[in-house]
Amino acid sequence: MAFDHSIRSGQRLLRCGYTTGTCAALAAQGATRLLLTGMVSRSITLITPKGWDVTVRPALLHLQGDAAVCSVQKDAGDDADVTNGLAITATVQKEKASGIQIDGGKGVGRVTKPGLDQPVGAAAINRVPRQMIAQQVEAVCKESGYVGGLSVIISIEGGEEAAQRTFNPQMGVEGGLSILGTSGIVEPMSEQAIVDTISLEIHQHGMNSKRLILTPGNYGTDFLRAQGWDQRGVPVVKCSNFLGEALDSAAVEGIEQLLLVGHIGKLVKVAGGIMNTHSRYADCRTELFCAHAALCGADTGTCRALQQAATADACLAILEPLHLQQAVLDSLLQAIQSHLERRIGTQCQIGAVVFSNTYGLLGMTPPAKEMLQQW
Repeated sequence: MAFDHSIRSGQRLLRCGYTTGTCAALAAQGATRLLLTGMVSRSITLITPKGWDVTVRPALLHLQGDAAVCSVQKDAGDDADVTNGLAITATVQKEKASGIQIDGGKGVGRVTKPGLDQPVGAAAINRVPRQMIAQQVEAVCKESGYVGGLSVIISIEGGEEAAQRTFNPQMGVEGGLSILGTSGIVEPMSEQAIVDTISLEIHQHGMNSKRLILTPGNYGTDFLRAQGWDQRGVPVVKCSNFLGEALDSAAVEGIEQLLLVGHIGKLVKVAGGIMNTHSRYADCRTELFCAHAALCGADTGTCRALQQAATADACLAILEPLHLQQAVLDSLLQAIQSHLERRIGTQCQIGAVVFSNTYGLLGMTPPAKEMLQQW
């Protein structure tokens, strides 16, 4: 049952797919319905957080002892993804305890380092997929009138082997893949098409405004909305990982004031002069934290802990009790500002704001503070 949404990339149409989170939620729905009603669903449908319907035929659906098992095959569309074609399986059974318990089985990784979406020891099933799974199971419970407890175990056949071709081992997720996705949809696009789209959007805004806010993605737009900064009449452009190209486009368009707002996990890389923040090109977050911490007086043990941390938030957690967090952030911000100014040139005032989903606003460079006060 093909998923028929596509996006245009130049003169090509690229077919979209759906995330492992969507697959897990669909599988949980099918297994729960079989367990509670005995109904073998020929097709399963849900509405993703993006608002798109996804309908699939189960690859596997049967009773297994006192549990029901349903598998949904991952379809990544035209996106290059190691999870494409893998079976995401949900095993659902009744429990004496109330509520819905969600956990990972074989092929789903476990979090071993702090700072990730889930706590240490938990299955690497991220927050939005957990919500999607719970929503689907709760809906079936409501339909069938079931008010007892259920356990949902998500597994991935071949997940442990596939995870070796991802960044999971380095990030501190061991034993398998992660169940991911915020929109529920995989939208493929060539890198050049993304850059061209960003440049076009900057050009369009540049015809009407000489002020611009750049942010890498959804975390940034959510932060801007929470701060109310998106209501100041300054256009906002999402630049994905292509910060350098976005800065170049802003310079060409004659942008006079540019504010970069991003999560510390992305913008810390800019402190090292890295202008494409995708992990396949550079993932030196902990190295940069380590170097700037050393400059601020951190001892060898602290530097080693930073080097081994899984995420930028985990680095901040290490620095906080040592009263080094603000000093290191100030040092990183100074380096970020220097590299941004070097890239965009002298005709544009540029500044940066960094935040964390855990710690909130972390800091801003002096030009960023000045611009926000003016705006």
